[in-house]
Formats: sequence, structure tokens, C-alpha cells
Amino acid sequence: MIPGGGQPNMQQLLQQAQKMQQDLAKAQQELAATLVDGQAGGGLVKATVTGAGELRALEIDPKAVDPEDTETLADLIVAAVQAANDNAQQLQQTKLGPLAQGMGGMPGLGF
Repeated sequence: MIPGGGQPNMQQLLQQAQKMQQDLAKAQQELAATLVDGQAGGGLVKATVTGAGELRALEIDPKAVDPEDTETLADLIVAAVQAANDNAQQLQQTKLGPLAQGMGGMPGLGF
């Protein structure tokens, strides 16, 4: 409901929804093209993911490779990928958060 009891302007609401949809699609494309890094073991293992969370690269310093202790290497890889994904999530919140908040301001649509 609009304050004062008036009906929402459907044409205006439709235009706002279309603009938000375009803005959201643009932000998602930017996220997919943006690379973020995470590391573990003081930089011995580095992971690179897109802002959307897709793993793109994994760097392992030769010092991290011990044939007798592959479990530690596996743990470092998991930690580096998780750190990169955490960074990607923060980027997503930064890029998409304002768009999601904008949906709350659309009277009559229940957002």
C-alpha cells in the first residue's frame, strides 16, 4: 500500500523492477569476471576464485609438498580455497547487497 491510500503506478513499478533486474545482471557479470585470492600456510598455498565462487587457479609452493605428509597439503588447499570463497562472498555482499536492499523500497510488490 502507498501512504495516503493511493494505488501504486504500475508502469513506474515495472520500470523500477526492470532497472533492478538489469542492475542485478550487470553486477552478476562483474562478479563472474572479478578474481579474488585466498591463501593458507603463510602463502604456501594460494587459491584464486571468481567473485561468483568458481575456482580458477591453485598455486602450491614446492616447500608445501612433503610426500610423507599429503594430509597437511590437502588441509592447506582446503583452507586456501575456503579463504578465497570467503573473499568472494564479501565481494558479493558488497556488489549485490545494495541491489537487494533496493527491492525493499518497491511498494505494492511485497518485496
